Amino acid sequence: MPTILHNYFRSSTSIRVRIALAMKGVDYEYASYALLKREHKSEAFLSLNAQGLVPSLETPDGVISQSMAILEYLDEVHPEPALLPSTPMERARVRSLAHIVAMDIHPVNNLRILQYVREELGADDKAVKAWFQRWANEGFAALETRLASEAETGRYCHGNSITIADICLVSQAINNRRFDVPIDAYPTIERIVNACLELPVFVQGLPENQPDAT
Repeated sequence: MPTILHNYFRSSTSIRVRIALAMKGVDYEYASYALLKREHKSEAFLSLNAQGLVPSLETPDGVISQSMAILEYLDEVHPEPALLPSTPMERARVRSLAHIVAMDIHPVNNLRILQYVREELGADDKAVKAWFQRWANEGFAALETRLASEAETGRYCHGNSITIADICLVSQAINNRRFDVPIDAYPTIERIVNACLELPVFVQGLPENQPDAT
């Protein structure tokens, strides 16, 4: 059974998984779902993912939803290069940094939330943008403080090896561009993101390099 990534080119959670797959050297088939056309709500996709959310990864072991679960699955099945450090405390730090994006910024700023703010609460483009910026800036301010002050920060979020924290950070930074969240307000984050984007595995995952990019 081939590995199939069910995703959308602009989805930041999909970016995370594409980067991880590239890092692990996993060959996969690319299945695209146009979210604005609600293709992810089709009966076929809901049979793979009951939430109707991207991404989902179809593997020889079964289907996995939720990008963070996918990242840790890939790290366990393909241990090199590791996406988590070797000690419990280091792993906790990396997860903590990653979760600022994955648990705090992204959930209130994903497409379905922005659509609800617009359609149900009557927000216009300016208000939707302000909503996104509010939560992205709050999370990035906390990340900047930690990354700039904690001794464990190196070339990347944790030392000099890529971890899930870098994958989440870069994916969010890419998404922030669409809503004019200025990365230069966060110099440590900007340095780390730029360092990551020098690596081909990150470039491969960018929205503009996907077959469904428009």
